[in-house]
Amino acid sequence: MNELPHEIKLTYIIAIIIMLLFVCFIIMMVFIYNKKQLIQQQEDQIKESEFKNQLLQKELERQKAIQLERERISQDMHDDLGAGISAIKLQAEFLKYKMPEESYSEDLEAIINTSEDMNLAMREILWSLNSQNDTIDNFIEYTSIYVKRFLDKTSISLQLDLNILEKETDLSVKARRNLFLVIKEAVHNVYKHSQANNIHIQFEQTDTSFKITVIDDGIGLSETILKGNGLTNMSLRMEAINGTFQIVPVQKGVSLLFVYPLQDSNFPLSS
Repeated sequence: MNELPHEIKLTYIIAIIIMLLFVCFIIMMVFIYNKKQLIQQQEDQIKESEFKNQLLQKELERQKAIQLERERISQDMHDDLGAGISAIKLQAEFLKYKMPEESYSEDLEAIINTSEDMNLAMREILWSLNSQNDTIDNFIEYTSIYVKRFLDKTSISLQLDLNILEKETDLSVKARRNLFLVIKEAVHNVYKHSQANNIHIQFEQTDTSFKITVIDDGIGLSETILKGNGLTNMSLRMEAINGTFQIVPVQKGVSLLFVYPLQDSNFPLSS
């Protein structure tokens, strides 16, 4: 077999080299393109991250401003309203002793009682506004103290049980306020209607919820109570915080169950 002429061999070699160079060029261009795409993606991610950080910073500043406003309102209420209510009560007590006539005495006693109720209501509002109380632990402590003080004036015995996984779990203003009011309503109903000797309140925290059970050993729920506003208000308050309210069947007395989902606990502070 005759060998190819030298010129043809050289031509083949040059063609192969050119093809190899072209392939290398294509590979290099693909590599450069992919690298640019990767750099662009990284830059986009950085921009997105910076944008999210800016939003987060603005939200933190907003939450801080809300917290400062809450504290300002609390301080103003304490200084102005609190002082005014206390002054009204003192003046009414002074007039009561100064004018012992029975007709005036009853009116003044009503003013004193109203002042005390207003003062208590104001303290509850101040407690709900105070951001330092935005935890399950503080909620249970405040609620327990309130219930103990209320029942100390009655013949009803109180038992408290706690099963809490994380005491520092956040509770929003809206959640704390509504949970406190449903417990307050439940305890008042026990005192006014149940003829119970004992009341048992259980606080339980699971991975997904905060449960409160109020149990008494009284005469149960009458038709009047079932049709009244108290139970309806409890249900509405729990709905307002995406929670549930249930009357649990028991052999004696009444068992009320309030369940608040912790995954929904991140309400804005202004809620």
